[in-house]
Amino acid sequence: MNEDTRQIWLDGQWLPWAEARVHVTTHTLHYGYGCFEGIRAYATADGPALFRLDEHLRRLADSAHILAIDLPFERATLAAACREVVRRNSLDSAYVRPLVFLGDEKLGVDPAGAATHVAIAAWPWGAYLGGKALDEGIRVRISSYARHHPNVQMCRAKAISMYANSILAVREARRDGYDEAILLDTEGYVAEGASENLFLVRDGELLQPETTSALDGITRRTVCTLAKTAGLTVRSKRITRDELYCADEVFLTGTAAEITPVVEVDRRRIGVGRPGAVTKQLQAAYFAAVRGEGARYRDWLSFA
Repeated sequence: MNEDTRQIWLDGQWLPWAEARVHVTTHTLHYGYGCFEGIRAYATADGPALFRLDEHLRRLADSAHILAIDLPFERATLAAACREVVRRNSLDSAYVRPLVFLGDEKLGVDPAGAATHVAIAAWPWGAYLGGKALDEGIRVRISSYARHHPNVQMCRAKAISMYANSILAVREARRDGYDEAILLDTEGYVAEGASENLFLVRDGELLQPETTSALDGITRRTVCTLAKTAGLTVRSKRITRDELYCADEVFLTGTAAEITPVVEVDRRRIGVGRPGAVTKQLQAAYFAAVRGEGARYRDWLSFA
């Protein structure tokens, strides 16, 4: 992208990329109090389309509500800005980032008196976990860091501060030669990836963790719908780490990660050590949906 022409939406105004700045005493910069979304726009035959935009913006509003932050803009206004940020930056496909943060009007742990701001940026972003991840799969390790208990940090909010936990887990995993981390909850059951939800396949059944420590992922919900359409059984249960080792297939889901196969956990091969048939079937259905191929899931697309 040409930095001279890129634009960011900030509090209702369009600014050149380099001019979208905040002060160093911005409250969220010091305390991590705020929330965000990640939304992908995909190239389709009818132009770029944002995938499940309404659901993402509802989750953004829910996250702000959980954190007791009053959003200063209606969701319809934010939706229009998300579509326009793709157009203004001439992007055929993009990652769109709405960010809710508190300003520099005051410091101190209590944010009362700090104004709420909203920014929306967009940029090109390829495969989140590497160019070969979607086709060949990735290696993951169980992190030594646990996912938050819901009474420590409310895990249904996509809160900025949640991601310090994820960063610690990812850095640990990559220092040890892995591509990604999987976190357990505080009771020792599988919660999710560092920034993805998780599924496993065993004997043709699709299983997902039953936990209050994981984000309610929109890609996760999409996969559940696609799986049921394909006639697959989807079930939630508490999952132990050794169940992952013995799974026929494991994959991660998320807006950034899309549907990424896992072929190894803690140096134990998963299934035959390559992406499995169910994973590839769901991948194909997912990419057909996001690219507008067919009419069944057309209502999931918001055209820029």
